[in-house]
Amino acid sequence: MTAPETPSCDVVEAERRIRIGDGSLFAKIWTPEGPEADRPAPILLFHDSLGCVDLWRDFPRLLASATGRRVVAYDRLGFGRSDPHPGRLESDFISREARQVVPALCEQVGATDFVACGHSVGGGMAVETAARFPTRCRALVTIAAQAFVEDRTLAGIRAARRGFQDPANLARLARYHGGKAEWVVDAWIGTWLAPGFADWNLDGVLPAVRCPVLAVHGDGDEYGSGEHPRRIAAGRGTAHILPETGHVPHRENPEGLVAAIRRFLGGI
Repeated sequence: MTAPETPSCDVVEAERRIRIGDGSLFAKIWTPEGPEADRPAPILLFHDSLGCVDLWRDFPRLLASATGRRVVAYDRLGFGRSDPHPGRLESDFISREARQVVPALCEQVGATDFVACGHSVGGGMAVETAARFPTRCRALVTIAAQAFVEDRTLAGIRAARRGFQDPANLARLARYHGGKAEWVVDAWIGTWLAPGFADWNLDGVLPAVRCPVLAVHGDGDEYGSGEHPRRIAAGRGTAHILPETGHVPHRENPEGLVAAIRRFLGGI
């Protein structure tokens, strides 16, 4: 698909390393050309359970061009081009990302205020970030995010687990995560299917979100029903359903996704 027909500008890309307590993270920044003083708060991107910077594909550039904002994406520890994770993924990894990583990321990329935007489990991290930094987070965007552990989500993960029994599927993932690919898969499946994770939800943290909210979801999302965006947006913003779109809107429907985010941020 092509980029949405919206006003756009040229974008400069840069890579850098972010130092955190457990190691070094790979990050990439897309900066629209133009005076820095006129640029609104940057967008921080949080990837999904199997994702990384490279799997956002062209979405960050399109988003930066359409909104005139810097877009910052990074690989979480254990993913993509970041350092390996030192052990198992903690059960509180979603809230931990907001507590431990976001402050270091913002400091090292010069983001005083920001827009938190996350895909799938990264949407949960974006919610946690908005709740933890209410005076700094200017807006929250979730993309195919989960707000609780739903049977539909678990069924999708079990189907994916069967798919990864084919070594070719793991090999495809290794193109992005290298030798960490098996850890990435185990972290995703093992965490979500663990009995101790069954009661996880965002209900306790959502009331602390003070900024405008856009919760985007595909009508054909195989990992979650429309109850997720409704719960995230309830009393806080808008649930926007993309037609003929599954769990990965930034690859399946980039025009519709970027246009929705541009309109939302344009009103802030």
